Amino acid sequence: MPLVKPLSADHDLETKELADFFNETLGFCPNSVLTMQHRPAISKAFINLNKAVMENEGRVTSALKRMIAWVSSNATGCRYCQAHAIRAAERYGAEQEQLDNIWEYKTHPAFSDAERAALDFSLAASQIPNMVDSSIKEELYKYWNEGEIVEMLGVISLFGYLNRWNDSMGTSIEDGAVDSGKKYLEKHGWNKGKHI
Repeated sequence: MPLVKPLSADHDLETKELADFFNETLGFCPNSVLTMQHRPAISKAFINLNKAVMENEGRVTSALKRMIAWVSSNATGCRYCQAHAIRAAERYGAEQEQLDNIWEYKTHPAFSDAERAALDFSLAASQIPNMVDSSIKEELYKYWNEGEIVEMLGVISLFGYLNRWNDSMGTSIEDGAVDSGKKYLEKHGWNKGKHI
């Protein structure tokens, strides 16, 4: 059972309208947002930040952003966010071979060197202590410009917030996210954990 119960999707009409974004991204409004509605200013600010972070202004694709989110969530151990990120990657056009082999992104041929640099950045930035160093920077700058690096770190930081929110709340995971978790992550030990 979650620390705080989610409210009805109709609780705050402004949040409900903004949350339509998630119907495209995930196919449902996440329980995390429904919980944030206990303080509607938080739910609305979060959704607007999410939309800004996930907007594509450079070459960082929607699929890559969601894979960056998965690597970050995997590093922190948030099973809720792992399932959401892999689901969104699937819905935003990640290649099947990448989805099936996300755990092996460092060596699997489905990932380009540019994608590896982005995913290594996500892993390093998500660890405590932070592991972003000159070698991570050097690899990033081989493939990405400063605006694109800002977009990537926006995703990593957004999911840092979500990882802590959902793991601390024990947010109940939605059926669609469970389906994606089982499809792509269960073979490597993923389960709902506390997110029942």
